[in-house]
Amino acid sequence: MIPDLDIGGVFLPGLLVLALAALVGTVAVVRLFAAAGLFRLTASRPLVELATFALLFGLLLQALPSSGTFQ
Repeated sequence: MIPDLDIGGVFLPGLLVLALAALVGTVAVVRLFAAAGLFRLTASRPLVELATFALLFGLLLQALPSSGTFQ
């Protein structure tokens, strides 16, 4: 179970915090892809963006137990 994060008495669900971190990472990766012109090689830009978010979110979920975050 992923515990909640307490910020000044406001509890945020752990998955929400991870989703926001994945969203920030996705924005950064998408900007890099756009600057490098890699979207010309794909069939659907929104699908690549969704897949990038899913991959980053999954990687953050796997890395969570070893990082000691939220303890």
